[in-house]
Amino acid sequence: MAAAGSRVKDEALQRLARQIRAQRDQIKSANTRDLQRAQASSVSAALLDRLTLDDEGIEQMAVGVEQVMRLPDPVGEIIEMKPRPSGLQVGRMRVPLGVVAIIYESRPNVTIDAAALCIKSGNAAILRGGSEAIESNRLLAGLVRTALVGDATDAAALPIDGVQLVNTTDRAAVGALAQLTDYIDLLVPRGGRGLIERLMRESRIPMLKHLDGICHVYIDGAADVAKAVAIADNAKTQRYGTCNTMETLLVDQSIAARVLPTLGRIYRSKNVELRGCAESCKLLEAAGVPGVIEATEADWHTEYLAPILSISIVHGADEAIAHINTYGSKHTDAIVTEDYSVAMRFVREVDSASVIVNASTRFADGYEYGLGAEIGISNDKLHARGPVGLEGLTSLKYVVFGHGEVRTS
Repeated sequence: MAAAGSRVKDEALQRLARQIRAQRDQIKSANTRDLQRAQASSVSAALLDRLTLDDEGIEQMAVGVEQVMRLPDPVGEIIEMKPRPSGLQVGRMRVPLGVVAIIYESRPNVTIDAAALCIKSGNAAILRGGSEAIESNRLLAGLVRTALVGDATDAAALPIDGVQLVNTTDRAAVGALAQLTDYIDLLVPRGGRGLIERLMRESRIPMLKHLDGICHVYIDGAADVAKAVAIADNAKTQRYGTCNTMETLLVDQSIAARVLPTLGRIYRSKNVELRGCAESCKLLEAAGVPGVIEATEADWHTEYLAPILSISIVHGADEAIAHINTYGSKHTDAIVTEDYSVAMRFVREVDSASVIVNASTRFADGYEYGLGAEIGISNDKLHARGPVGLEGLTSLKYVVFGHGEVRTS
């Protein structure tokens, strides 16, 4: 996989996109079996949402593969080439990490996204999806393996085992996989807190992960009210079960009376449960917004992944930034303001993987950042941070070019 040229990798991805579209009905059939089994087990609405593959989702998988195919191949890129007094030229080259294991729950589209990114970046992939999506994952992984080798008319092929699916639903397989330090170079868990906490305890392999997505939107006193309403509505209600959904809304006291009643009515019309600080509860109650309950300390620490929102009125950007850095998960946080100085303070001082000015937190993903699909989102600080695409699946090694130089001292 590491030695394959760009053309060979791109041809495999092109075959994969074609197969996804050609096998749409078979994908939907397999996914229906997964959904029926999940519904019989009374799983949550958020999990069912992540599990579902409809026509739009299947097309998005194919489009995602094509986007990855069109991205520049990072492997072999030499950067920062500099001359040294000795006459040597010293630079760094991007190289694949090796074998990447992705352990994920619910979302069968991760099978395709992860495979496409690993193929393009020259890595081998081991995929271990959740038992709730086993039918979908088996079918999709089969399409990937068929695309790797192609057929007799294809000029070049990749190893069929360049992408493998762990074909058992036994939970013990996760623990076993996490111990294979001789065979796996990077572990990427994508799932709920329980999965990631388990792997943090058990894994001996370097991980790329985020534990929670406790995302904030701060509406500054200098915000445009129309922008603030649209952004805060979208950040919470466009989709509830994603890690970049807003879980806490912070509103500056100077603008709260102009923006919170409107937002409160929007949220309640969409059946979003509101949990506010004492000041916001009082303001919303006076504005005739029903059903607001007082937030507890635990609410500021909670990723709901549900139609529930915490609200706090703050007194200036300092308090907003302090709240985010205290209670946030270092995932994605946004500010709405027309004050450039405040925006730049927020960008500098909020310690999160993605910091957004005047836009919804829902944009924090690989597609929207121009990465194509993403292998995951990391809120760690090494070696990749934020949505992780092709470059995050490579490492750098030093390359040195000489002209016969020898060291004399």
